Amino acid sequence: MAEHIDQGSTVMHVRCPIGLPEQLYREVLELLADLSPVVQAVPPGAALVSLRGALRYHGVGARRLGEVARVRALAHLGVDLRIGIAPTIATAATASAQADEASGVVFVEVDKVQEWLGPLPVEALYGIGKQQAAVLRAYGVHCVGVLAAVPVATVQRLLGGRPGRLAAERARGIDPRPVTPKTLPASVSVRHTFDRHMLDGFPVRAALLDLVVRMGALLRQRDQVAQALSLRLEFAGGAAWSRTRRLAEASAHEDDLRVTAYRLMDAAALERARLVALVLRGEDLLDAQRVAEQVSLDGTREARLRVEEVVDRARARYGPQVMVGPATLLGRAS
Repeated sequence: MAEHIDQGSTVMHVRCPIGLPEQLYREVLELLADLSPVVQAVPPGAALVSLRGALRYHGVGARRLGEVARVRALAHLGVDLRIGIAPTIATAATASAQADEASGVVFVEVDKVQEWLGPLPVEALYGIGKQQAAVLRAYGVHCVGVLAAVPVATVQRLLGGRPGRLAAERARGIDPRPVTPKTLPASVSVRHTFDRHMLDGFPVRAALLDLVVRMGALLRQRDQVAQALSLRLEFAGGAAWSRTRRLAEASAHEDDLRVTAYRLMDAAALERARLVALVLRGEDLLDAQRVAEQVSLDGTREARLRVEEVVDRARARYGPQVMVGPATLLGRAS
């Protein structure tokens, strides 16, 4: 008898063992690509797979494909995967975290998502960090089912605007994001070349701030965050200086990037060195959805983050040049 093919639960979230070497991670991605043409790398050790077309091609159910992926990874690579399969990315990622060594695969049927999510502790929901869970528990929200019953506006007051909305939606099994084919991300870099030799001062700092703004926009557009920044200074005569610094928390927000970038610039301790170019590079990129956005009690920071969202939407609609940024200050500096 042919296996029933569930066309609703078609998102597979795959977790590799913590600390898996990058080469093995790449081989896991290649193995998954043999099952489906739509594989999204989620560094440093996870992946998303769309099974919609793969189910028709292989003629088996989603649970069976998950079991095949796990067996192949064990047999060919010696890698023990944890796999969650559900209708949405957030639910599939929550499910993969619940997979144990015995089964390795958790399958959530499309009509049983809220029934499955409901009893889970609130911190088990994908995207909920420890601090967010503590806030929710203090309010009496101990499980995902209760979180789903709390009005969205209330959750937003507790966790902040965007984090609260996402938590409320995911508790209800809502996550409209599609699986997007994506290979391992390279580091992202932005560069500013001066039209004349420059000493460290206002024009150089304005150029660095412009790089921070450009990098933040690029990272958010790609839905990624950086764990470290590298700054390279190029001098007249061909010499160069570079240094890398870890961010306090992985981020794509301009506030966080600016603090680290300026600390790197200060570390160069420039005096009379003549600069010809600045290169800012984001390193160790992660998928932004893997990083829980912690609750902030800083009203000024929260306001700036809201403005950042508005600016991103304006740039997406009207283009990157419509907003006045720090680069415009360069023409006014003497």
